Amino acid sequence: MRSSPCSTPRIGVTPPDASPGAAHHRALESLYRAAPINSLFPSKLEIVEDGFARIRFTVGSEHYHAAGALHGTAYFKMLDDAAFYAVNSLVSDRFLLTTAFNLLFTKPLKAGELIAEGRWISGKRRVYVADARLIDSEGEEAARGTGTFMRSQIPLSSLPGYARP
Repeated sequence: MRSSPCSTPRIGVTPPDASPGAAHHRALESLYRAAPINSLFPSKLEIVEDGFARIRFTVGSEHYHAAGALHGTAYFKMLDDAAFYAVNSLVSDRFLLTTAFNLLFTKPLKAGELIAEGRWISGKRRVYVADARLIDSEGEEAARGTGTFMRSQIPLSSLPGYARP
């Protein structure tokens, strides 16, 4: 996966609000905030540019499995969401669906802030491919994933949370 520092501004990247897709990006961020599942996972989506999304998550002991570390469902959600929104930032008319997702767990995690970064890799018509990485509070990668996504029949404009500014 191509590396992208999470705290360093990216050189040569148009500021998010100045790009032609900025209204679509902000509407996707609104859609993310409106999703009921996110009440269980305090988090914030930022679509940095077309094809790149970052999600900041705060996890606590309520997200642990019986052995006292972050449960795999949280890893999956963070990585899938980051990859999904990276790809949906390129598709302005339809909601996408995850068709497959593979995970690689490299480090157990405890409570704290985590960052999931998703990046579009390929595809522009039927099937899209994206990858994502999960970064802990010390800047170390804790997991990565790759997913495939395809267009649904659901227009983004029909979703209550999708509100263009």
